[in-house]
Amino acid sequence: MAKDALYLKIAKSVTEQITSETLQFGDRLPSLRSAQKLYNVSLNTVKQAYMELESHSLVESRPKYGYFVSQTSQRKLALPSIAKMKVSETQKAPEDLIDKVFGTIAGTDVTQFALGIPGKSFLPLAKLKKSMVNVIKRKNDSGTDYEPVQGSEHLRREIAKWAIVLEGKITEDDLVITSGAMNAVYNCLMAVTKPGDSVAVESPVYFGILQAIELLGLKAVEIPTHPIHGVDLDELKKALPKLSACCFVTNFNNPLGFQMPDESKKELVRLITEYNVPLIEDDIYGNVYFGAERPKPCKYYDEAGLVMWIGSVTKVLAPGYRIGWVAPGKFKDKIIRQKLVQTVCSPSLYSDVIADFLEHGRYDHHLRMFRKKLYSNYLQIQKSVAAYFPDNTKVSDPKGGFMLWLELDKRICTEDLYDEAFSQKINFAPGRMFSQYNQYQNCLRLNYALEWTDRVESDLEKLGKMIKNRI
Repeated sequence: MAKDALYLKIAKSVTEQITSETLQFGDRLPSLRSAQKLYNVSLNTVKQAYMELESHSLVESRPKYGYFVSQTSQRKLALPSIAKMKVSETQKAPEDLIDKVFGTIAGTDVTQFALGIPGKSFLPLAKLKKSMVNVIKRKNDSGTDYEPVQGSEHLRREIAKWAIVLEGKITEDDLVITSGAMNAVYNCLMAVTKPGDSVAVESPVYFGILQAIELLGLKAVEIPTHPIHGVDLDELKKALPKLSACCFVTNFNNPLGFQMPDESKKELVRLITEYNVPLIEDDIYGNVYFGAERPKPCKYYDEAGLVMWIGSVTKVLAPGYRIGWVAPGKFKDKIIRQKLVQTVCSPSLYSDVIADFLEHGRYDHHLRMFRKKLYSNYLQIQKSVAAYFPDNTKVSDPKGGFMLWLELDKRICTEDLYDEAFSQKINFAPGRMFSQYNQYQNCLRLNYALEWTDRVESDLEKLGKMIKNRI
């Protein structure tokens, strides 16, 4: 009992330091060895104390760096609200807004908070160039030959090797190469639905998924989604009998950034298996985690071949190469047939460059650097929003990925705000883009995977002022 009391005592004293803001968000705790000397206890007692703090989300461990005061410990702003289930509301397609925002993709003099694309400094450009040179030297066809419809075997093998999180549950034979993740999502929807069918999505949901659903003549069913735990499985269960597919981003969803807990993932797989409804799982952000390890996808728990697991290098390595993949489970043959009709095969040159990079480019090292930079940006943007935006702003608490979702005062319309911000060369994604219904008008999404400069900081300050002036 005394030993129990000891580790709890240490945890309590650290908690008090955090509460009194002696230890602040982002501060590093003493290392395990230093704390052992400081409190004159065993290493195990310190470990237990830190694990206790971690279980209350007061601190977080970062491998090789130690324990840090977590962002949740000192949240000054509330979490965004959960939207209600809507069925009969009038739709207001967000296409106009999407076109407007995407029209700025080439703008060089704009602070690009709008699009989920990493800044150049995040990408290993020199190493990719080296892989490109290696491939050109080796190829005697200069990349003009067709590759198999299923995709380059070398690339599929490298991806399967990198899918360590699935613990050997997929091989190169299970994968089909696609033109980025969105192409994989589209192909999966096409393989498991017919026009008029209903597909469950999160709400708010990435607008590209809504567009794919609409283009295929399907109906999106927006399931209420919690900013920390993800999709409301009780609401999903009610909808499942009428669904032909589910399409979710379970790890660091765009725009909320939540990481669905493992128990919920297991339950989700159990439900879709019981109702025999395929799950299209877009795991594009899975490698961009802030925690200690890469979270498992639902695919890991799938025994029936109903989970179609999608990945891509477009967010972390080479956005313009358009290399994605899917492990489509029991729908593999259908996906390959569709690909043959649509694109015949992927461009072999880019496949080979990415395969070479995965094999020789120290991808794990690159991802570590990428996550470190991204996490530091995340801490910066959190700080800036808390400092410059109104006190009643509600902010998501992403556990990875690139996106911050903000809910502003009800009186703010972020579409109008967008025009004013853009005139000041500041860009963001207005909330209405993330639903087929006329909702989230007082919300916006910010991308923080950009080079963090004084201008970025001052543009957030400007944006905060614009919002305050409208209230």
